[in-house]
Amino acid sequence: MHKKLSNIVLIGMPGSGKSTVGVILAKLTSLDFVDTDVLIQTSHSRSLQDIVDTDGHMALRKIEEDTLLGIDCRNHVIATGGSAAYSHAAMTHLKAAGIIVFLDLDLPTLESRINNFSTRGLAKRPDQSFAELFAERFVLYTKYADVTVKCAGLTQEEVCERIIGKRSQGTASVLLSGT
Repeated sequence: MHKKLSNIVLIGMPGSGKSTVGVILAKLTSLDFVDTDVLIQTSHSRSLQDIVDTDGHMALRKIEEDTLLGIDCRNHVIATGGSAAYSHAAMTHLKAAGIIVFLDLDLPTLESRINNFSTRGLAKRPDQSFAELFAERFVLYTKYADVTVKCAGLTQEEVCERIIGKRSQGTASVLLSGT
């Protein structure tokens, strides 16, 4: 029997629009919305940057993994943090009840959107450049994505329309082929 995948899980780099697209997508699909970065910050009463500065980037990744593994919801749009794809366990958990959508945006556009690279609270090595982080994560995003939406040149609403179009095709097997 086919299991209904009721969640839409957004993955991608910081600056790809996961949080903004997620809110719009939730409204358009009448789904609830959750932003896992906000969950982390409210549950720990700290900013992501404070966690990185105080405890290190690996601590943030572990907190993010625990947060993702604790998500048990249906009919939600879930905007994940950019480092969610580092956790195979978390991605497997999210995939069990949702369609994983990679918001794919080119490096120059991402760099133009990220003005606060050093203070944004990214789970990255201290010596790691944004380009290195992009290259490292891109492999993971494509590995876990059921659907990839190339976002360059699209408005946030057009990105949502593409996601809704893929979702309305009906089954995970159709979605697994998606671009």
